[in-house]
Amino acid sequence: MLYHLLKILFQILFRLVFRASVEGRENIPKDGRLILAANHMSDADPPLIGCFFTRPVCYMAKEELFEMPVIGFIIRHCYSFPVHRGAADRAAIKTAVTILKQDLVLGIFPEGTRAKNGRMHKAEAGVGLIAAMTGAPVLPTAIVGTDKIFANGGFLPKLRVIYGKPMTFTGNRKDKEALEAFSQSILDEIARMKAPYENQ
Repeated sequence: MLYHLLKILFQILFRLVFRASVEGRENIPKDGRLILAANHMSDADPPLIGCFFTRPVCYMAKEELFEMPVIGFIIRHCYSFPVHRGAADRAAIKTAVTILKQDLVLGIFPEGTRAKNGRMHKAEAGVGLIAAMTGAPVLPTAIVGTDKIFANGGFLPKLRVIYGKPMTFTGNRKDKEALEAFSQSILDEIARMKAPYENQ
Protein backbone atom coordinates (compact mmCIF):
# COMPACT_ATOMS: atom_id res chain seq x y z
CA MET A 1 0.00 0.00 0.00
CA LEU A 2 2.73 2.49 0.99
CA TYR A 3 4.78 1.58 -2.10
CA HIS A 4 1.90 2.32 -4.49
CA LEU A 5 0.99 5.56 -2.71
CA LEU A 6 4.57 6.81 -2.89
CA LYS A 7 4.78 5.72 -6.53
CA ILE A 8 1.85 7.99 -7.43
CA LEU A 9 3.18 10.91 -5.39
CA PHE A 10 6.66 10.66 -6.93
CA GLN A 11 5.20 10.43 -10.43
CA ILE A 12 3.39 13.71 -9.84
CA LEU A 13 6.49 15.35 -8.32
CA PHE A 14 8.88 14.30 -11.06
CA ARG A 15 6.46 15.01 -13.91
CA LEU A 16 5.30 18.45 -12.75
CA VAL A 17 8.38 19.86 -11.03
CA PHE A 18 11.22 18.22 -12.96
CA ARG A 19 9.46 17.58 -16.31
CA ALA A 20 10.67 13.98 -16.21
CA SER A 21 10.47 11.88 -19.36
CA VAL A 22 10.90 8.15 -19.91
CA GLU A 23 12.29 6.42 -22.98
CA GLY A 24 12.64 2.75 -23.93
CA ARG A 25 9.61 1.33 -22.12
CA GLU A 26 9.31 -1.19 -24.95
CA ASN A 27 12.58 -2.76 -23.72
CA ILE A 28 11.13 -3.73 -20.32
CA PRO A 29 10.26 -7.46 -20.07
CA LYS A 30 6.64 -7.83 -18.97
CA ASP A 31 7.37 -10.69 -16.59
CA GLY A 32 10.11 -12.97 -15.27
CA ARG A 33 13.20 -12.26 -13.21
CA LEU A 34 15.00 -9.04 -14.06
CA ILE A 35 17.91 -6.96 -12.78
CA LEU A 36 17.41 -3.23 -13.23
CA ALA A 37 20.91 -1.70 -13.24
CA ALA A 38 21.35 2.08 -13.31
CA ASN A 39 23.95 4.79 -12.86
CA HIS A 40 23.75 6.55 -9.51
CA MET A 41 24.14 10.30 -8.91
CA SER A 42 21.56 11.28 -6.29
CA ASP A 43 19.24 10.06 -3.53
CA ALA A 44 16.47 10.85 -6.01
CA ASP A 45 17.52 8.01 -8.33
CA PRO A 46 15.67 5.07 -6.68
CA PRO A 47 12.26 6.80 -6.49
CA LEU A 48 12.73 8.28 -9.97
CA ILE A 49 13.29 4.87 -11.53
CA GLY A 50 10.79 3.05 -9.36
CA CYS A 51 7.84 5.37 -9.82
CA PHE A 52 7.88 5.03 -13.60
CA PHE A 53 8.67 1.31 -13.72
CA THR A 54 5.80 -1.00 -14.61
CA ARG A 55 6.61 -3.51 -11.84
CA PRO A 56 7.66 -3.15 -8.18
CA VAL A 57 11.44 -2.83 -7.79
CA CYS A 58 13.27 -4.47 -4.86
CA TYR A 59 16.28 -2.25 -4.18
CA MET A 60 19.59 -3.25 -2.67
CA ALA A 61 20.32 -0.24 -0.42
CA LYS A 62 23.21 0.67 1.87
CA GLU A 63 22.61 -0.54 5.42
CA GLU A 64 23.05 2.94 6.94
CA LEU A 65 19.71 4.00 5.47
CA PHE A 66 17.87 1.37 7.49
CA GLU A 67 19.13 2.96 10.71
CA MET A 68 17.45 6.30 9.93
CA PRO A 69 14.04 6.55 11.68
CA VAL A 70 11.80 7.80 8.86
CA ILE A 71 13.81 6.68 5.82
CA GLY A 72 14.39 3.26 7.36
CA PHE A 73 10.66 2.73 7.92
CA ILE A 74 9.82 3.74 4.36
CA ILE A 75 12.40 1.61 2.56
CA ARG A 76 11.61 -1.44 4.70
CA HIS A 77 8.02 -1.18 3.46
CA CYS A 78 9.09 -0.60 -0.14
CA TYR A 79 10.78 -3.95 -0.84
CA SER A 80 14.34 -2.76 -0.09
CA PHE A 81 16.98 -4.79 1.74
CA PRO A 82 20.36 -3.80 3.23
CA VAL A 83 23.84 -4.34 1.85
CA HIS A 84 27.11 -3.74 3.67
CA ARG A 85 29.32 -1.72 1.34
CA GLY A 86 33.07 -2.14 1.06
CA ALA A 87 33.07 -5.93 1.30
CA ALA A 88 31.39 -8.94 -0.26
CA ASP A 89 28.07 -9.13 1.58
CA ARG A 90 26.98 -12.76 1.21
CA ALA A 91 23.69 -12.18 3.00
CA ALA A 92 22.74 -9.40 0.57
CA ILE A 93 23.72 -11.53 -2.43
CA LYS A 94 21.65 -14.42 -1.07
CA THR A 95 18.64 -12.12 -0.64
CA ALA A 96 19.09 -10.78 -4.17
CA VAL A 97 19.20 -14.30 -5.59
CA THR A 98 16.06 -15.26 -3.64
CA ILE A 99 14.22 -12.22 -5.01
CA LEU A 100 15.14 -13.07 -8.58
CA LYS A 101 14.20 -16.73 -8.19
CA GLN A 102 10.70 -15.48 -7.38
CA ASP A 103 10.67 -13.78 -10.81
CA LEU A 104 10.72 -10.30 -9.27
CA VAL A 105 12.70 -7.19 -10.22
CA LEU A 106 15.98 -6.40 -8.43
CA GLY A 107 17.18 -2.79 -8.49
CA ILE A 108 20.93 -2.28 -8.18
CA PHE A 109 23.51 0.43 -8.82
CA PRO A 110 26.64 -1.27 -10.26
CA GLU A 111 28.92 1.59 -9.21
CA GLY A 112 28.23 0.79 -5.56
CA THR A 113 28.03 4.47 -4.57
CA ARG A 114 26.88 7.81 -5.90
CA ALA A 115 28.89 9.69 -8.52
CA LYS A 116 28.00 13.14 -7.24
CA ASN A 117 29.83 14.98 -10.03
CA GLY A 118 27.99 13.02 -12.72
CA ARG A 119 31.09 11.09 -13.75
CA MET A 120 30.48 7.37 -13.54
CA HIS A 121 32.69 5.16 -11.37
CA LYS A 122 34.07 1.76 -12.30
CA ALA A 123 31.53 -1.07 -11.96
CA GLU A 124 31.63 -3.48 -9.03
CA ALA A 125 31.51 -7.20 -9.94
CA GLY A 126 28.35 -7.84 -7.88
CA VAL A 127 25.80 -7.26 -10.62
CA GLY A 128 27.64 -9.67 -12.91
CA LEU A 129 27.81 -12.30 -10.19
CA ILE A 130 24.09 -12.07 -9.39
CA ALA A 131 23.20 -12.21 -13.09
CA ALA A 132 25.41 -15.27 -13.52
CA MET A 133 23.95 -17.04 -10.48
CA THR A 134 20.33 -16.50 -11.52
CA GLY A 135 20.38 -16.25 -15.30
CA ALA A 136 18.43 -13.00 -14.97
CA PRO A 137 18.73 -10.50 -17.82
CA VAL A 138 20.05 -7.05 -16.90
CA LEU A 139 18.18 -3.96 -18.03
CA PRO A 140 20.69 -1.09 -18.41
CA THR A 141 19.00 2.09 -17.21
CA ALA A 142 20.40 5.57 -17.75
CA ILE A 143 19.47 8.44 -15.45
CA VAL A 144 20.06 12.00 -16.63
CA GLY A 145 19.90 15.20 -14.59
CA THR A 146 19.58 14.12 -10.95
CA ASP A 147 23.10 15.32 -10.16
CA LYS A 148 21.91 18.87 -10.89
CA ILE A 149 18.93 18.92 -8.53
CA PHE A 150 19.39 22.03 -6.34
CA ALA A 151 23.09 22.02 -7.28
CA ASN A 152 25.64 23.01 -9.91
CA GLY A 153 23.40 25.79 -11.17
CA GLY A 154 20.73 23.32 -12.24
CA PHE A 155 18.21 23.81 -9.43
CA LEU A 156 15.21 22.27 -11.25
CA PRO A 157 16.73 20.34 -14.17
CA LYS A 158 14.74 18.29 -16.64
CA LEU A 159 15.13 14.64 -15.65
CA ARG A 160 15.24 11.69 -18.00
CA VAL A 161 15.13 7.90 -17.59
CA ILE A 162 16.21 5.69 -20.49
CA TYR A 163 15.74 1.91 -20.51
CA GLY A 164 18.07 0.02 -22.83
CA LYS A 165 17.86 -3.46 -24.27
CA PRO A 166 18.33 -6.34 -21.78
CA MET A 167 21.82 -7.83 -21.52
CA THR A 168 22.56 -11.44 -20.52
CA PHE A 169 25.71 -12.96 -19.03
CA THR A 170 26.82 -15.97 -21.08
CA GLY A 171 30.26 -16.71 -19.63
CA ASN A 172 31.55 -18.87 -16.80
CA ARG A 173 30.25 -17.62 -13.45
CA LYS A 174 33.47 -18.79 -11.79
CA ASP A 175 35.53 -16.54 -14.06
CA LYS A 176 36.06 -13.36 -12.02
CA GLU A 177 37.43 -11.41 -14.98
CA ALA A 178 34.40 -12.34 -17.08
CA LEU A 179 32.05 -11.20 -14.31
CA GLU A 180 33.90 -7.89 -13.93
CA ALA A 181 33.91 -7.37 -17.70
CA PHE A 182 30.16 -8.01 -17.92
CA SER A 183 29.46 -5.59 -15.05
CA GLN A 184 31.57 -2.93 -16.75
CA SER A 185 29.86 -3.54 -20.10
CA ILE A 186 26.56 -2.66 -18.44
CA LEU A 187 27.92 0.68 -17.24
CA ASP A 188 29.52 1.30 -20.64
CA GLU A 189 26.12 0.81 -22.27
CA ILE A 190 24.53 3.20 -19.77
CA ALA A 191 27.21 5.80 -20.53
CA ARG A 192 26.50 5.40 -24.25
CA MET A 193 22.77 5.90 -23.64
CA LYS A 194 23.41 9.02 -21.51
CA ALA A 195 25.86 10.67 -23.87
CA PRO A 196 23.39 12.47 -26.20
CA TYR A 197 21.79 14.26 -23.23
CA GLU A 198 24.85 15.12 -21.14
CA ASN A 199 25.05 18.81 -22.04
CA GLN A 200 21.35 19.58 -22.34
